[in-house]
Amino acid sequence: MKIRLERDVLAEAVQWAARSLPMRPSVPILAGLLVKAGGGQVVMSSFDYETSAQITVPAQVTDDGVALVSGRLLADIARSLPNKTVEISSDETRMELVCGTARFTLQTLPVADYPSLPEMPEATGSIPSEEFARAVSQVVLAAGRDELLPVFTGVRMEIEAETLSLLATDRYRMALKELDWNPRGRTEGAALVPARVLAETAKSMTSGEQVTISLSNAATGDGLIGFEGTGAAGVRQITTRLLDGEFPKVRHLMNVQASITVRANTTDVIAAVKRVALVAERNSPLRMLIADGSITLEAATGDQAQAVEALEATVDDIAGTEAMTAAGFNPHYLSDALAALDTPYVQFSFTAPGKPCLLMGLAELDGDPVADYRHVIMLMRLPA
Repeated sequence: MKIRLERDVLAEAVQWAARSLPMRPSVPILAGLLVKAGGGQVVMSSFDYETSAQITVPAQVTDDGVALVSGRLLADIARSLPNKTVEISSDETRMELVCGTARFTLQTLPVADYPSLPEMPEATGSIPSEEFARAVSQVVLAAGRDELLPVFTGVRMEIEAETLSLLATDRYRMALKELDWNPRGRTEGAALVPARVLAETAKSMTSGEQVTISLSNAATGDGLIGFEGTGAAGVRQITTRLLDGEFPKVRHLMNVQASITVRANTTDVIAAVKRVALVAERNSPLRMLIADGSITLEAATGDQAQAVEALEATVDDIAGTEAMTAAGFNPHYLSDALAALDTPYVQFSFTAPGKPCLLMGLAELDGDPVADYRHVIMLMRLPA
């Protein structure tokens, strides 16, 4: 193999492909990055039997060929090269990189031992990349991180005609985002995608205008989902195996029939929660006191420190019973939910003490809630 390409193109391509490499590969060969040259382009790939990443970039190819080298080492080298044209050549035992006066020689790994990458499924639909990245970031924060409960570590992706829904829960909070998208042929389906992979994929696909989603065999653990985006640095493709297991039926919890609603400025509430939470004792709630025309946030660490802050708010006692005068939030969950909103105002919908609270965004203080994003938090019990 013998190729020439610009340093910036090489560095970006290698960094992107190598980011999916496992930190502790189960098999040493999986630490390798596969470099394949031919037809005026270079394809760089990584695979750990669960998730694959592949990027294709244009290059001046003198001799076609394939080489497998340490991906993280190649990424470090590519990042450190001077801003000049890079010449790469390889044979069966080594790869050589020459950039200006810098020269690196790497030992190659046996290509024959490297597993074959899965085929990209047939395209299911596409969505603008920035919208997709924003939607994923709003939902993955509610996904679980306990590997002993794998079904909660995923994001349920639901396709229904021209609507793409993302849903995640860790049992203590839930997030739902609904998006308009462009389906291709298939108009319904569902998949449970690993939240970590989905988050990294969405962030890495923002250089292009569109992300194409390809879904196959979603009903079993052998299912596969693929993502493809085109940017300045070439075509990027990621595939990952779907999680097995049945996602809990939690959508109905989004339909909170509020007895009391509280509306306030999102930025003001975020700032107040951050300040008051500084003194919140571990595993103790941040208390929200609800009054006519205001809310008050309180937290404490025993007798050592206390914090109180009052904010203006629009309070609507729908039930007319004043059934809710205080609510207890996990401060971290509340901060995450508020940060995920992209509206100037927030609405809290309460039903009863200890019951789920629904957060939705408001474009105007007296307007209707923005229905495409909903975040539910399970309230904590307050001491008597």
